[in-house]
Amino acid sequence: MRLRFLTALFLGAALQAYCQQTTITAPASTKDPRAIFDAARPFYEFSDPSLKPWHLKATYQLFNEKGEPGEQGTYEYWWASPKIYRSTWTRAGSIHTDWHTSDDKHAYFETGSGFSLFEYKIQSALFHPLPDPADMDPAKTRLDRQEVKLGNVKFPCIMPVPIMPQHGQLQVVPLGLFPTYCFNPTIPALQVHDSFGTIGEYLDSIVKVQGRYLPKDIRFMEGTRKILSANVETIEGISSNDPVFTPIPAAISPKVEKVPLAAGITVGMLIKKQVPVYPQDTKDARVSGTVVLQATIGREGKIHDLHIVQAPWPSLAASALVAVSNWEYKPYSLNGEPVEVETTINVIYALSR
Repeated sequence: MRLRFLTALFLGAALQAYCQQTTITAPASTKDPRAIFDAARPFYEFSDPSLKPWHLKATYQLFNEKGEPGEQGTYEYWWASPKIYRSTWTRAGSIHTDWHTSDDKHAYFETGSGFSLFEYKIQSALFHPLPDPADMDPAKTRLDRQEVKLGNVKFPCIMPVPIMPQHGQLQVVPLGLFPTYCFNPTIPALQVHDSFGTIGEYLDSIVKVQGRYLPKDIRFMEGTRKILSANVETIEGISSNDPVFTPIPAAISPKVEKVPLAAGITVGMLIKKQVPVYPQDTKDARVSGTVVLQATIGREGKIHDLHIVQAPWPSLAASALVAVSNWEYKPYSLNGEPVEVETTINVIYALSR
């Protein structure tokens, strides 16, 4: 009952934050959860060859562990075709740029101290906010749909639930126990994505760009604490021959993009570790166990991508995700060249006697 209350409370707060910025008039009519995702996907196909070249610029604000404003930065994206595009993150003293060119090659340039996980997640929040269809295989995943009501508005919220062996399977799963997606009640646009009931991704001020939905305001929250807020300032058409698509002379074209490494190896590479906080509600419930995360470590040693694979409790998943997102590693080299690393990270929570 406590878990149901906590997850429902989070989703209610998430939707309350959304409603403070947007006026909604009617609930969604589609009841089939898969149909909702199917209806939304065409509006997030930002690699469609029919799109015309365009450029986006967003500014963002980072917040410290107390929720106070910290550093500021910019994110820019240029697109000419499914093969030709560029992304650039800029913050005081740091730059990271990725170029994808017509010959199917990738080049990058980076300098400075690097960027945080949530800075990199701006890109996925803008262009790829929906779950991968492969992760929603009906043979492996069921979709639980609930309407979360706030005032007179009903938000359709969908939670993909892994189909587990019958032994020990949860037949009734509280909304928010697994990553949950809440859609705009009038259009097939995603508005709220929460990870295990605590990490929230809010997509507001939805506009249409060449027939696709794009949020102009993005916020990442841990409960009520701000992590990052971003605002799209520029959306404009450009020429496919714009020189921004040509890698600068200092750019590096890696021979190897990414290598898998065992968790035991990456433990020895860890040089900066933020100790996860053991949430009080989890201690009170006497819950312990291991949170398993899938991570991509960048060439500079920072976390570029991070996903929860398994967790014994939502707040433990959130605690591990927030802490590990700040970990730093010794860069890994292959044949003298730094490469990205894909690995598993285990965070253990043990109750003291």
